[in-house]
Amino acid sequence: MPILSDAKGPTETRQDTYVLEEQVGYILRVVSQRHAAIFQALSPEGLTPRQFSVLVRVAEVGACSQNHLGRLTAMDVATIKGVVDRLKGKGLLALEPDAKDKRRTIIRLTRSAKAMIKTLHEVGHQISTETVAPLTPAEQSTLMGLLRKIS
Repeated sequence: MPILSDAKGPTETRQDTYVLEEQVGYILRVVSQRHAAIFQALSPEGLTPRQFSVLVRVAEVGACSQNHLGRLTAMDVATIKGVVDRLKGKGLLALEPDAKDKRRTIIRLTRSAKAMIKTLHEVGHQISTETVAPLTPAEQSTLMGLLRKIS
């Protein structure tokens, strides 16, 4: 029998009772929707969370292949291609053939993207802070540890 925990403490659920609001997937989706609304309200340049992640990651690691960038941002091949194409269209990424392997494309930040990285970091901290604001600092730390454990 699964045991769930809420603000009142552990609660047992019966096998024949299914309460949607007590399911981990439902709760994660609701939290994700809250986070997405905060992100959308604060994100500069209308960036999506995936676009934001790509820009921050390329700033961290420097120029890299699209395939590697997909792995670094936890995106599949089709998704990373679409994100990169849209960021290129916004003038935030430059693509060039790999000098060593013409089959690969190297992705770099443009000057415009480099100029916004500090802002992205600041906004990213603000988004995270607002997302977990209902929690105490100790609860925030516990939540992050638990999310890392199941990710």
